[in-house]
Amino acid sequence: MELTEREQKVWNDIKNWEYQLSQQESTDFQMVFDKWMDISVSRLPYKKRKDFFAKADQWLLHLHAFIQSSQSQLDARNHILSTARTFNEAIEHIEDLSNLSIDELSYIAEHQIAKHRLYSLVQGGAAGVGGLLLLSADLPLILAINLKAVQLIATTYGYDVNKPYEMMIALKVFHASILPNRLQQYAWPELLEELKHQEFAPFFYEGREEVTGSSSIQVLLKQILKTFLLASLRRKLVQGIPVIGVAVGASVNYRLTRTVTEFTHRFYQMRYLLEKQN
Repeated sequence: MELTEREQKVWNDIKNWEYQLSQQESTDFQMVFDKWMDISVSRLPYKKRKDFFAKADQWLLHLHAFIQSSQSQLDARNHILSTARTFNEAIEHIEDLSNLSIDELSYIAEHQIAKHRLYSLVQGGAAGVGGLLLLSADLPLILAINLKAVQLIATTYGYDVNKPYEMMIALKVFHASILPNRLQQYAWPELLEELKHQEFAPFFYEGREEVTGSSSIQVLLKQILKTFLLASLRRKLVQGIPVIGVAVGASVNYRLTRTVTEFTHRFYQMRYLLEKQN
């Protein structure tokens, strides 16, 4: 089926974004850092390395299941369906959402995106206030906020992430979206390649089940460095409030969620258009 004029415009926008992503170049420092990271990880015993990433994948699966079964996520899914019915009264199930137009779906998705960027901003600001409890909770909370956003964007485009195949796709999109831009350009085509398995296994996942890898450590290190920075800024007070820490925490977390939601939204828009073409 041919794309409408509006769908073609969205397609062109995605292609322009895809081109800009492919033009991301690593600085000399980043190349040295990447090489050092690869060498450091490769020096670890194979079994320990495998066990570490296996546990990380298991933790992500548990986090995914916890978020999906939470009442707030169930309420969000119902809100998406009720909003969709303002455009099409026949919408009953998640899969029916794919019958909406690209603009209608984008409207619903952008509403979820705006909310989760706000959640991230507030959570980052709270972490910047300092305190052992707030700082230690920063990493799991920011990961949960962003994973929840990925799940709801996928849901908006008619993909039920409770199904094994959609769950794995969502987790891989989440992992790719938190990577630095210079690494996202390699993860993007791999995700599009993953979609080819859907024709053969719409309900079962038959691709590579590993989600995390050596590149994940860079994300972890970045968050740890942010935690140390926020802890060091606790003493810089303005009228008793660590204003700089709040600003840094809010800014860093907001930028992460902005990157995650943009990458995820582009992916599911592209998937919607590819399926319509086919």
